[in-house]
Amino acid sequence: MKAVFFTQHGNLEVLQYGDLPTPVPKTGEVLVRLKVAALNPLDLWVRRGWPGLRLDLPHIPGADGAGWVEAIGNGVTAVKEGMAVVINPNIGCGNCLECLAGQDNRCRNWHLLGETLPGTYAEYVVVPERNVLPLPDAFPMAEAAAAALVFQTAWHSLITRGQLRAGESVLIVGASGGVNTASIQIAKLAGAVVFVVGSSSEKLELAKSLGADFLIDRSQEENWAKVVYQLTDREGVDVVVDNVGITFSMSFRAARKGGRILTVGNTGGAVFEIDNRYVFGKHLSLIGSTMGNQRDFRQVMKLIFEGKLRAVIDRIYPLQEARMAQERLESGRQKGKILLEV
Repeated sequence: MKAVFFTQHGNLEVLQYGDLPTPVPKTGEVLVRLKVAALNPLDLWVRRGWPGLRLDLPHIPGADGAGWVEAIGNGVTAVKEGMAVVINPNIGCGNCLECLAGQDNRCRNWHLLGETLPGTYAEYVVVPERNVLPLPDAFPMAEAAAAALVFQTAWHSLITRGQLRAGESVLIVGASGGVNTASIQIAKLAGAVVFVVGSSSEKLELAKSLGADFLIDRSQEENWAKVVYQLTDREGVDVVVDNVGITFSMSFRAARKGGRILTVGNTGGAVFEIDNRYVFGKHLSLIGSTMGNQRDFRQVMKLIFEGKLRAVIDRIYPLQEARMAQERLESGRQKGKILLEV
């Protein structure tokens, strides 16, 4: 099969396009012939590598994907060959106590496609039967693939973990990334008032088109936490979505007493300082989460299929131009998800 892969960690130059063996589904698994894959910042981090990451090389990046079931392994009953499906890249073992309790994103042997398992920058990928969801007739595969990871991640953070309620206020730090554009829509659907901090007027226009109520351009307002306070009559917001990390100090200031800080990542870097006085002085809760569970995935994808939520797509590249696609993602110029057409 044709695939994009690397045999060593490094910069964009390590990505290769060529032939690799087509995987074969084992018991309980399905082989998906991919039509489209979607990029995530994870792809860049895996390509560069980090201490402790051990991969079987060559490694295929990519978590998101949609296509058709090409073949099924023994014991597969709910999925048929030829079905159009979207992939849930969150791979639990299905047998541990966490998986059996419906918390498969806390699995003791948890994996993520494209991170520790071969991913979707390829013609074919193998996943467990439970990790494919049939698509409604004629639903665009590009939209399904673009939604899968970021919407379940945002849903689990805001709704399942954050317990967002109608009438609350939410500040989202970042205007155009996949998880943040999903968070804006989910927060609005939940009945919240949404504040967004963005790096440019162009990206804030995207946030506005998705329903954001208040827009703050951090290139013009360096102390955006102060602006949030002014806009909320010096009370602050109930919930802050901060997946940057190095902006926590400002997020703590923007939160009201008893507020919740939600995070699913650290795009600004893994190590940073926080002022703990804000945490105990304002009774703040810091709530982290990774991906979502199977229930979250199916709930939020149903809303995608119904048109109540939608993935924002930036650009689509051919699979063999994965270097160009990752270069755009690395630059931060994108507004929404970048896709690869297989």
